[in-house]
Amino acid sequence: MLTLSFTPFPILESNRLLLRAVSTDDVNEILELRGNPETMKFIPRPLVTSTEMALEHIGMITEKIENNIGINWAITVKGNPKLLGVIGHYRIQTENYRSEIGYMLLPEYQGQGIVSEAINMILEYGFNVLNFHSVEAVVDPENHVSAKVLEKNGFVKEAHFLENEYWDGKFWDSAVYSLLKRNFVKK
Repeated sequence: MLTLSFTPFPILESNRLLLRAVSTDDVNEILELRGNPETMKFIPRPLVTSTEMALEHIGMITEKIENNIGINWAITVKGNPKLLGVIGHYRIQTENYRSEIGYMLLPEYQGQGIVSEAINMILEYGFNVLNFHSVEAVVDPENHVSAKVLEKNGFVKEAHFLENEYWDGKFWDSAVYSLLKRNFVKK
């Protein structure tokens, strides 16, 4: 079984992006991100509608890192600390050497290759530092943009579960995409 430690917090860099820890300084961007019905339409979770709720969400991210059970980064452009989105290995199965990734990006930054670049960064970290064997992503099958991003990064659709999650008065389908370490190609 894997043993994980996120101390010190790993800052990841590419030519354009810097992935850093989410902090309480990001409260307004977290509120904007998680409170936007458009960015949340494929995520069966409640909208964040107050600063207090945004701070609770940041606290949950921090607690997972402190307990070495999940890690999320703030997506930023080098030279600008503004949080554009969040990405991470948020559900880790140490016994299976596997994680589930998740990501969100503010609408005005979508379509610029930022998520794809950030995915590549956390995959490299997950496979080469944390020693994961596989990584999965669970998306709403109607989220065609996210599915394309995953496929562009080497993920393969493994499953489509019908009405497997109940949220807000309806049943939601889930599509599972995955990538094995041996198939990961750093971009």
